[in-house]
Amino acid sequence: MDISYIEQIFKKRQGKPMEIIHNYAVLMPLVTVNEEWHVIFEVRSEKLDRQPNEISFPGGKVEIGESFSEGAIRETCEELNIKYENITLLGELDYIVSTNSAVYGFAGLLKDIDIDSIKYSEDEVDHIFTVPLDFFINTEPEIHYTKLEVTTNEDFPYHMIQNGKDYNWHKKKQAVHFYVYDDYVIWGMTARFIKNFIDILNIVTEDQPLLSTKLKI
Repeated sequence: MDISYIEQIFKKRQGKPMEIIHNYAVLMPLVTVNEEWHVIFEVRSEKLDRQPNEISFPGGKVEIGESFSEGAIRETCEELNIKYENITLLGELDYIVSTNSAVYGFAGLLKDIDIDSIKYSEDEVDHIFTVPLDFFINTEPEIHYTKLEVTTNEDFPYHMIQNGKDYNWHKKKQAVHFYVYDDYVIWGMTARFIKNFIDILNIVTEDQPLLSTKLKI
């Protein structure tokens, strides 16, 4: 094979995570409540097959032909029953890769929206609630850890790898974040995206926040 052909293939190629089958996108929506920035959360409907009654951001599977940010905005519009023009995208958070899926996070502002007037989709959402952004700025999450270990099928070809059944598989340690606000426990990927958002802002010093979430009227 001509090496110039290979060079052309790789010249403009960008790398991506291997073995990703499903792409999802979520939006961390910020809205004003009593002249203060709040984060909107959904409590997922108990009718849902996946993660019923859990706390999450609006989001879902990215459809063919749309970008990750477009998917996050579309899902937010569908779940909260708001219009595209009411969403101002702030930017992209870091994304999370889990087994064969990737979840892309975005932060956005909901403009000209009264939180009490949101008529969310009851097929997907049990109810919504908000948490002041200042709470997350001033509160470190509780962190616990899980260990993920490798298991194999009976027909796994141990004879083809060094040390066979005694192979030293990497045991992954994964942090799980928790925020407790009133009677709500915000944890898992949702909490990781919040922590990532706060880390990106880099607004906390040793003694006080550098940013006030109070609106300037």
